[in-house]
Amino acid sequence: MAETALNTGDTAWVLTSAAFVLLMLPGLALFYGGMTRSKGVLNMFMMVFGALVLVGVLWVLYGYSMTFAPDGGPFFSSPFALFGLEGLMVDNPEAALPEMAFVGFQAMFAAITVALIAGAVADRTKFAAWMVFGGIWATLVYFPVAHWVWSADGWIFNGEGPLNGVPAIDFAGGTAVHINAGAAALALVLVLGKRLGWPKTQMRPHNLPLVMLGAGLLWFGWFGFNAGSALAADNTASVVFVNTFAATCAATIGWLITEKIRDGHATSLGAASGMVAGLVAITPAGSAVSPLGALALGLIAGILCALAVSLKFKFGYDDSLDVVGVHLVGGLVGTLLIGFLATEAAPAGVNGLFYGGGTSQLWSQTVAALVVMVFSFVVALLIALAIKATMGFRIDEDDEVAGIDQTTHAEVAYELGNSGGGGGKFAGVGSSSVRSQEEVKA
Repeated sequence: MAETALNTGDTAWVLTSAAFVLLMLPGLALFYGGMTRSKGVLNMFMMVFGALVLVGVLWVLYGYSMTFAPDGGPFFSSPFALFGLEGLMVDNPEAALPEMAFVGFQAMFAAITVALIAGAVADRTKFAAWMVFGGIWATLVYFPVAHWVWSADGWIFNGEGPLNGVPAIDFAGGTAVHINAGAAALALVLVLGKRLGWPKTQMRPHNLPLVMLGAGLLWFGWFGFNAGSALAADNTASVVFVNTFAATCAATIGWLITEKIRDGHATSLGAASGMVAGLVAITPAGSAVSPLGALALGLIAGILCALAVSLKFKFGYDDSLDVVGVHLVGGLVGTLLIGFLATEAAPAGVNGLFYGGGTSQLWSQTVAALVVMVFSFVVALLIALAIKATMGFRIDEDDEVAGIDQTTHAEVAYELGNSGGGGGKFAGVGSSSVRSQEEVKA
């Protein structure tokens, strides 16, 4: 029997972690869906799952090739070098990890990054326009940015250009996932405009237990997201696992304290949001900080994100489910704090400013964060404006009032009969309805 370098333990961990990240998508749908009004929860689920299936197809066709094909430039690889994952099914006896395991793991990152954007534009977005935007944005923004950050040829990975030879650290996606998605979300809300009645009309979450359940599933899956990014069942994965746990706990406490001081109440929505803020912030920094650093980072992120979500009322942009306040701000906090809190005792082996490392790492973190933010915002804005000018991006006002679930998907989330089906010609239509088409038309 021929010898092989395959490490079955590492392979099992990466495949398991990929499944963990896949579970984050229904977790995200529950988290976002619970925060919407009841007449838009199914649409939010559809936007999240739509992103999953669309990006999954693109990833197989050319997304992986564009991101990770060898011999690429500093900005992206050829979409055709590994088109359709050509040649990757062959067993490589010299590889410790099958490339297909890495393909599957990274596919989940691509899908959830697009899905994150959906929460900013709840209740008012044409589903077809959302799918078109997701496909174009993934192609023009996510695949190139992921190449910058994680490909051996990428400029951020190599510390090229303005980074002065000091690679920015983004262990699992502070720039490529969260800043990227948050900046795109901000561009979309500016193009689509506010929900009808916002902010004068209170638009409360319709199901807070769903929000809490979704946050719990996200936290569970995030261990695969972060610790799985070690690509091995080793010390790095273990350190990142503990740092992810610590930062999330601290961020939740930070958010709740801020909420209590500001509003007089510590809420379940605040707890769930604080959890996600901590998860976002530790994502880039998990391999660079100590557990004490993770606690500090999480606490700071929880406080700042809790404050940031109120900025939409001050500046008048309707970020429905606080994607900007949590993911963009949390991603920036986690990415920039590496420049202060990184310690060479952690697996990344880099000292930040507070550990005598000077400002070089902080400079690289800042440049990488700002370039990704500006690039994603500008390209997302152009894509959204083009869609608005052609097929239209927003549903009609009458459809928004009636509810996007009924008017777009001909379904309702909760079949409550005459007591809660909601008016309108689409009420009760769907697979669960026993009404005839004649009754609906009448």
